[in-house]
Amino acid sequence: MGGKSISTAGATGISGTPFAEAIPGSLTNHLLIAMPSLADPNFSQTVALICEHTDKGALGIVLNKPLPMKLSDVLSQMKLEPTSEIIAAQPVLRGGPVHTDRGFVLHRPGGKWDHTHKVSETIQVTTSRDVLAAMARGEGPSDAFIALGYANWDSGQLEREMRENAWLTVPVDARVVFDLPFEERWTGAWRLLGIEPDRLSPVAGHA
Repeated sequence: MGGKSISTAGATGISGTPFAEAIPGSLTNHLLIAMPSLADPNFSQTVALICEHTDKGALGIVLNKPLPMKLSDVLSQMKLEPTSEIIAAQPVLRGGPVHTDRGFVLHRPGGKWDHTHKVSETIQVTTSRDVLAAMARGEGPSDAFIALGYANWDSGQLEREMRENAWLTVPVDARVVFDLPFEERWTGAWRLLGIEPDRLSPVAGHA
């Protein structure tokens, strides 16, 4: 399979990996939860996994916005054939508005792939084509799903948006990432903080 990255733009893919090492105090391996007041259609009522947060910025993958396509659509563009209808019907997420032709497979640890980024002891992200080929055969990592695109923030941008009450963060609970249905993940992330989001004011207050 080589080291080709997952891309629906063509067989050549996008080379390299977008991930860098985290810095002390970073929000890597946290969930980024959109406040009810956040109206940006790209991020309204979303929860994202922060895969990287350094002094140069942050990269996250939205976990709860399915696209109107299935895994079979992605596999066919990569000239791969799913071996069962269950595999073919797996949903695909919209991971964010940046590079929406680029694929990220979020999965539990397991297997050896060409380009894998370890977010935590329980979550990895693989960007190489070999993991999708294995998934098509039914031999991929456990609890795996693919997201197209990602969200990114420039240096200091995420911190500024958090000060403006656009987001809250909470350390990752892998159950939100892998076990909850997509439509329950935003609410589930809030509940990690002991908060029911429907009781929150949609307007942020400032002292």
